[in-house]
Amino acid sequence: MNRRHFLKTGTIALFASSFAEKLFASKASHQTTAPFGPVTCENTLPGKTDSKPVYLNASEASNQEDLKVLFLGTGAAGWKSDGSSPRRNSSILLEDKLLIDFTISVEDMLPSDIHPKEIFYTHSHGDHYQPERALLLGIKTVYLSETWIDRATKDFKSAAANTGLSVPTIIPLKLYEPINIHGLTITPLPANHCTSDYNEQALIYLIEKGTTEEKLGVRLLYATDTGGIMGRASKPAGIDSHKSNTTPRAITAFVMEATMGMGHDEDFRIFNHSSANTVSRIANMLIATKRYLPPAGQPVYLTHISPGLHDNKSQEALNNSLPNPLRAAYDGLEVVFKAVE
Repeated sequence: MNRRHFLKTGTIALFASSFAEKLFASKASHQTTAPFGPVTCENTLPGKTDSKPVYLNASEASNQEDLKVLFLGTGAAGWKSDGSSPRRNSSILLEDKLLIDFTISVEDMLPSDIHPKEIFYTHSHGDHYQPERALLLGIKTVYLSETWIDRATKDFKSAAANTGLSVPTIIPLKLYEPINIHGLTITPLPANHCTSDYNEQALIYLIEKGTTEEKLGVRLLYATDTGGIMGRASKPAGIDSHKSNTTPRAITAFVMEATMGMGHDEDFRIFNHSSANTVSRIANMLIATKRYLPPAGQPVYLTHISPGLHDNKSQEALNNSLPNPLRAAYDGLEVVFKAVE
């Protein structure tokens, strides 16, 4: 079994049992919230135990209001890009249809029968943004912050000339203005992260499916790269507990970067990135204020994990070191985020 197959093979998780509650409760003696049971939303087809990777199609993975996410990569910059590292650059595939970020390092994690045509970029750092790779993949429409649209247009024109492919349609995103695509509503929010272009506004995304005035559906906050969650992002997302003109609205799913691991809060990257402890504090605050209302057993997933700032722990050791409700995502992890009434 090769490494890719190993990462993608798993079993469907069951609902919480008393044994699992004790297991999860023992992971962090300083835990202040109720124990989380086993994950209820990580999925492969049941009964499949061979080494061939198993992917869920839309009908197998979820009902019409659930949201399927495939983690193509979960690493920060610093991992090798040749596929030999345990983690690739951070990137996700939504509903088998569209990407958030994409680089050469994650290409082997994309299912061979999946051909996304749209990509949303968080920012222009090279571990998230490589125009030539996007064109070679077949991307036809690009979404990114309006603050660097001119530079991106030049980049994609150059990439098109180098590859002999057509320049994609490039759509500028304005903060807080949602895009409706493939049954999803994607709202760009400001990240606390800078590039060499001080005019560029990096983005995090609120991804909604099946959300109405009467029910939450799935409201996923995907936050990478960012140092914490800015007030300018939390208010329009509905998760800020302060009084404001914004209607409070809980999120039901949360994926956030943890470039630094537990015990590395003093690392200099903290101006642009988050630590696992930062994510833990945010998650527990959202739980306490009922701004995070996940299905039973669903954790907060960590991504954008640095090779040197998690003490080189294995996946199992890393998860065992994290307080509830945190769990480290890994390359090839498929999650079906269940809709909430």
